[in-house]
Amino acid sequence: MASSEVGKEGEEGALWRYLGNAIRSLRQRQDLTIADVADLAGISRGMLSKIENAQTATSLETLARLARALGVSLSALFRSYDVKEGGAQLIRRGEGMEVVRRGTKRGHTYHLLAYDQGPTKVFEPFLITIDHESEIFPTFEHPGTEFIYMLEGEIEYRHGQGRYHLLPGDALTFAGHVPHGPERLIQCPIRFLSIIIYPTER
Repeated sequence: MASSEVGKEGEEGALWRYLGNAIRSLRQRQDLTIADVADLAGISRGMLSKIENAQTATSLETLARLARALGVSLSALFRSYDVKEGGAQLIRRGEGMEVVRRGTKRGHTYHLLAYDQGPTKVFEPFLITIDHESEIFPTFEHPGTEFIYMLEGEIEYRHGQGRYHLLPGDALTFAGHVPHGPERLIQCPIRFLSIIIYPTER
């Protein structure tokens, strides 16, 4: 495909504006002049200037030569093109919603670290803190899979007939429908992440 003039509107124009900006940014980041890159790529300086300013379309072969001159792969030039707008949810430290789960009493605190926006829950991440050694705990059962990661303290956790001695850095994964919960608090305070992944159809 030969070089050609491109319009400023439409998807094609957006692509060439993106590529022009990407090439210019990579060149400037490496303190290279238009002359430096044009010479390395074997194209005219005027052509490179037009590419950077989205005033012309060019061939994949020329783009590949430009990528090599800039020390990146051809795919790297397109990496951030048409990336969907983010929708991440940030919960700052200490800002997780405190929730009460069935059967929990004083000294057993749940902070929910993400809030589902839709009608169906996909997962629930909790930061759980236990700071009373005399606390008595209920048995929990729920759909899906639960993942526990110990952050602080020492606990014996039961799942069905199993008993698991957990220390900081330990991880435990299990089916949520099997009865489970803390069995023995060995060293308080205890903190762990509990992430429940729910089945897609319930």
